[in-house]
Amino acid sequence: MAETAIAAPATAAPTPLRPLYLLAALAAFAAMTAAILGDSLWFLNWVHVMAGALWTGIDLFMGFVIGPVLRRVSLETRRAMIAGIIPRTLVLMPTLSAITSTSGWFLAVRLGFMELDYPQFWWVIAALAIVTVLTVQGLGYLLPTNLRLYFEIQKSSPDHAKLGRWMRTYVRVVAVQGTMQVAIIVVMARFATGL
Repeated sequence: MAETAIAAPATAAPTPLRPLYLLAALAAFAAMTAAILGDSLWFLNWVHVMAGALWTGIDLFMGFVIGPVLRRVSLETRRAMIAGIIPRTLVLMPTLSAITSTSGWFLAVRLGFMELDYPQFWWVIAALAIVTVLTVQGLGYLLPTNLRLYFEIQKSSPDHAKLGRWMRTYVRVVAVQGTMQVAIIVVMARFATGL
């Protein structure tokens, strides 16, 4: 017996969530959990550094390369790029930021950074403040804006003025994120080389 496919309405955008990306995120969280619960300081450090490098690298690439390119290409090219990028970053970026921050916390505890005296403890406070700003911007602005951009660009007649406003603000916030991530690399380098 043949099955009849039910077509989605023409105005409905496909969901940006992909099951494979969710499975990859679960595997990454499982690796982080194993690193936190395990005895290997090397593995915990590796998880923290790898997730942080990916998070920072992707953010800088998106903010300083992809963002400016998107502002200058045709609507059809922009639509195709956003339709390809958003599903991949929608789960990836929050996963990387959560793993970087969480593994970093446990690494700091394990290395004794949470028991430092002042003035050295100011470096810990700086790291926590920067991660807080990055998290609030990422989850409070960038993630919802990604979704708004994705669904708006999928419409048959997207609002170009709205897209332009969102993209301008988005690029500025990503630039701030990039600056903050470079700042946290300075702090992490300070931790790595000794306070």
